[in-house]
Amino acid sequence: MPFIRTILGDLPSEKMGITFSHEHVVIEENYVTLDHPDFLLNDVEKISAELQDLKTLGCSTMVDTMPANAGRNPIKSAAISHQTGINLIVPTGIHLEQYYPASHWRYTYTEDQLSDLFIADIELGIDQFDYNGPIVERTPHRAGLIKLATGDESITAHQEKIFRAVVNAHLATGAPILTHTNGGKHALAQAEYFAKLGANLQHIVLSHVDKNRDLGYQHALMQTGVSVEYDSAFRWKTGAENWTYTLLEKLLPDYPEQITVGMDAAKNTYWRAYGGKPGLDFLLTTFVEQLNQRDLGNYFSAIFIDNPARIFSFEKHNP
Repeated sequence: MPFIRTILGDLPSEKMGITFSHEHVVIEENYVTLDHPDFLLNDVEKISAELQDLKTLGCSTMVDTMPANAGRNPIKSAAISHQTGINLIVPTGIHLEQYYPASHWRYTYTEDQLSDLFIADIELGIDQFDYNGPIVERTPHRAGLIKLATGDESITAHQEKIFRAVVNAHLATGAPILTHTNGGKHALAQAEYFAKLGANLQHIVLSHVDKNRDLGYQHALMQTGVSVEYDSAFRWKTGAENWTYTLLEKLLPDYPEQITVGMDAAKNTYWRAYGGKPGLDFLLTTFVEQLNQRDLGNYFSAIFIDNPARIFSFEKHNP
């Protein structure tokens, strides 16, 4: 039976329910938050309050997307999931270079060492200290997906090493893969490299691609077989064309099984519980209202339930 791996354990994929497919639920103090405190999301009570409101709107699962040594706190994630009843999927993997110091171990670890680290997160448990070291104390809370990221530049040799390590772990464990793209750039190159490495494209989702307004590029990307995640609906300037909705109108009829949605609300200034806006409930209120107004409401189950349940499922069971 297909299953997802949440911070509290494995669940049948059919119980995933309404899913936010790219979020930042917990970001503990780390290299980035020292200079950018608006990225700090570590208040369990505030986070739980916001998620409880989402629960009343029907949200069942959230995919957290801060990977190894970038602000994970598995103890807090588990507490939030317990408190709110919302399933949290927490990743392993590596984020974009800017989230780590230049001396970080990501640059010196070999492909095999990185693969082993990702596999340990998935099969044994996430380190309580998120690899801030030197001590590693694994919790019973395991990673449920693998993340990688590319930036504005073409994919580098170092990033290719991360790709290979991620795919190694994906093939060894069956864990799904989620990626970051900068404004949708190099999404097609990501998809092509995953195919070259033998990854299962049915369990891969590329994020933020609704920022790319090239419709021909979007069609070419979808035809590779990967899935995409849109999260910019609340970011387009008032009065300008909202390309998230435009792309949904153009692409959902042809690729209804390949699109998911989220908020990517990585800044506390987006959270109502922190005094920000629009609040994470935007996705199940304003966004859904726009779907209905554009005669796209019949795709709700696909983008919120069915597609995430397939993408974030493990290919096989691992004890």
